[in-house]
Amino acid sequence: MQPNLQHSSKPAVDSNRGFQVWWQMTRPHTLTASFVPVLLGTALSLSDGKIHLGLFFAMLIASLLIQAATNMFNEYYDYKRGLDNENSIGIGGTIVRDGIKPKTVMQLALGLYGIALLIGVYICMSTSWWLAVLGLVCMAVGYLYTGGPFPIAYTPFGEIFAGFFMGMLIILISYFIQTGTVTTYSILISVPILVLVGAINFSNNIRDLDGDKENGRKTLAILLGKNRAVTLMGYMFIFSFIWILGLIITGVAPIWTVIVLLSIPKALKAIKGFKAGVTPIQMAPAMKATAQTNTIFGFLLAIGIFLGHFVS
Repeated sequence: MQPNLQHSSKPAVDSNRGFQVWWQMTRPHTLTASFVPVLLGTALSLSDGKIHLGLFFAMLIASLLIQAATNMFNEYYDYKRGLDNENSIGIGGTIVRDGIKPKTVMQLALGLYGIALLIGVYICMSTSWWLAVLGLVCMAVGYLYTGGPFPIAYTPFGEIFAGFFMGMLIILISYFIQTGTVTTYSILISVPILVLVGAINFSNNIRDLDGDKENGRKTLAILLGKNRAVTLMGYMFIFSFIWILGLIITGVAPIWTVIVLLSIPKALKAIKGFKAGVTPIQMAPAMKATAQTNTIFGFLLAIGIFLGHFVS
């Protein structure tokens, strides 16, 4: 598949849907992958003292900006490498469909990184400058996911990087800036979010399996094949629920966190959708259900932790 280099044939962005075009380019269904870990890390800090709202909102905004910028890097490099065209399924492909210049997308992504960097300075000034190292590493991974000579997205390790850096690490940083430490409890609670954030990435790769294969990617979904990939995703969901039940049984997590089981219907919808779907457009609802599973699970887990703190 070759990139479309005929820029002159692209339609101008309709002013009536201009905001929608820019908003969709941030891939909003993925932004919860940043919001939920920040909320959860902050909820965990309740047991160690008062929450600093300024740091909470700073961490939240910085995480959302980095996630949005990462999505724009993905938009830019998918276009440059010929992965997006006018017939691309989903909310990617803004450059080829809506006439947004590639240079503009890259500049906007770097601008969001710049704002996140300034917010990071405030967080470091209020906590520890060691966080600057972690923040820069996270930003580098966000860029290198699809940028650079060896994009992470082209390897079987995309799910691990996404789950760790956009799931577990955000929880631990959010917890650290409130408490000044990282505990075994915070690490254990963050494990299922690592898995579920990775599942969002995995669902995208399952949907795009055929196209990615044609373009030389070696994602985990491609290596496993669709059927085994969907089965693995099912096990990822099961693991996340069993992990929380295990923490409850061992007394690590409060009994209230059992409410995460209310997100099971969304997980089932995702698996059923991937099993039934054949084309990317048929599997798009299943990909959305995967992201919703992470969101609902994470919100319910945070609520359970809040309840465990206030209701004894």
